[in-house]
Amino acid sequence: MSKEQHYDYIIVGAGSAGCVIANRLSSDPDRTVLLLEAGSKDRNPLFRLPMLMGKLFQSGIYNWHYNTEPEPHLDGRSLYWPRGKVLGGSSTINGMIYVRGNRRDYDRWAQLGLPGWSYEDVLPAFRRSEGHIQRGDSFHNGDGELTVCRARGTNDLHDVFIDAGEQAGHPRNDDFNGEEQEGFGRFDFTIRNGKRWSTSSAFLKPVLERKNLTVETDALTHRILIENGRASGVEFSQRGETRKVHAAREVIISAGTVNSPQLLLLSGIGPADELAEHDIEAVHDLPGVGKNLQDHVDCVMSWECRKPVTLYSDLRADKLAWSLVEGMLFGRGIVTTFPYEAGAFIKSRSELSAPDIQLHFMPAMEKTANLHFPNPFKKKDATESNHGFTLRVGPVNPESRGEIKLKSADPTVAPRIMANYLQSDFDIRTMIAGIRMTREVIGQEAFSPYRGNELAPGPDVETDEDMVKWLRATAMTTFHPVGTCKMGTDPRAVVDARLKVHGIERLRVADASIMPVISSGNTNAPAIMIGEQAADFISSEA
Repeated sequence: MSKEQHYDYIIVGAGSAGCVIANRLSSDPDRTVLLLEAGSKDRNPLFRLPMLMGKLFQSGIYNWHYNTEPEPHLDGRSLYWPRGKVLGGSSTINGMIYVRGNRRDYDRWAQLGLPGWSYEDVLPAFRRSEGHIQRGDSFHNGDGELTVCRARGTNDLHDVFIDAGEQAGHPRNDDFNGEEQEGFGRFDFTIRNGKRWSTSSAFLKPVLERKNLTVETDALTHRILIENGRASGVEFSQRGETRKVHAAREVIISAGTVNSPQLLLLSGIGPADELAEHDIEAVHDLPGVGKNLQDHVDCVMSWECRKPVTLYSDLRADKLAWSLVEGMLFGRGIVTTFPYEAGAFIKSRSELSAPDIQLHFMPAMEKTANLHFPNPFKKKDATESNHGFTLRVGPVNPESRGEIKLKSADPTVAPRIMANYLQSDFDIRTMIAGIRMTREVIGQEAFSPYRGNELAPGPDVETDEDMVKWLRATAMTTFHPVGTCKMGTDPRAVVDARLKVHGIERLRVADASIMPVISSGNTNAPAIMIGEQAADFISSEA
């Protein structure tokens, strides 16, 4: 590629939304599309095995490896924030759980003055992408590029958990993406033939031969080029060389909840006073850039299991080698599943119109599932090596808000991430309610043959005061950051309902950062839907 080149569209970020947009826009041979990705190609075969998600999260090779600033409401702890730095973005390293959110999430967006974003508006976009291999009804589609399947695991404790939820008075739910979200059931996953099916696999690789689509990896975008109030292209570095490319029609930023606001700020679009701190000239004073950060905070509860029926046995080092071979060659076995297969969406109060708490259940201890492999010859330790089960518990609609700010005008320096977890008393009260309800579920008859001692938070953590202290010491993220380039009409909005950046022509943002309010549940499926919506908006205006 020459030092300066022209395309119709430039997309920054080949993640969950960017791959979708690149696919849809390049389907018209009369459009030229450039897709820039700061990370590498997704060639590592370990990407394909779902159970290795824990290792991918820890790796710094395909990962931005971010950390928050010390969290003021979490005893000053800094939390690890893995974000995908590879083709497919976070869909290449995430847990593959496919949850669209609650229909009321999107109706709320529409009620905020955002036409085209109600549940009825976004359902066709969800369905267009989806290629569900088992479900077929008005909520699902079997023909889309994104393969989705039911949970594949066979561990009996998943069913025990669902039975216990029903015994505690909650409904069963066979489809969290169907008519209702509330209840206990198993998640759906973006897994195809036992292998991870990222947005790179689904949307990008099948169209790489298109002559009008150019994909550049290891390409870090430094800034958006702005001329006379409109985006004209981007400047990026690749293998030590700085390049400029120009967009005849639009620049679309799909760099994610951390990198999209960072790129806007580096380009002089954001709060003028903050830009001045880094000697960046304000091209457009847009106060909301980097604000409105939301994420799902949660806590990890765990129990000993009295029977040897957990994943501990399956993931022992002496069994794992064959499991890896079986998974790679035949697409079957324990490594082709994800440990958090069962879950629930529940209401902390019966009068609520929608669930406000999500549970993720795993028939293993956290360290086992993250493939800190148990040693069959090591003396067992009750908190690490014995059989146990784990639940992650957290609010789906947190009130706490954080922000992303520049640490430096150097694009290679990570920005400051301040999540402000548990800033809101509402979030704390919701989590305490979730802890108490989870204990009630585990206390049901279905768990009687299996339930051992409660390890975390432990039986001594009983009062609200005790729980708050424990939460501040142990609460963590579910890795669902959104909202830093929020869509809206208020003074803190960054993009409008068509995802156009306020005050700058021919520039859009299209990824999870545009969410005005976080969706109820795992956020990868909504990010893909946002990519579909963006492609529709762009095509309809071309």
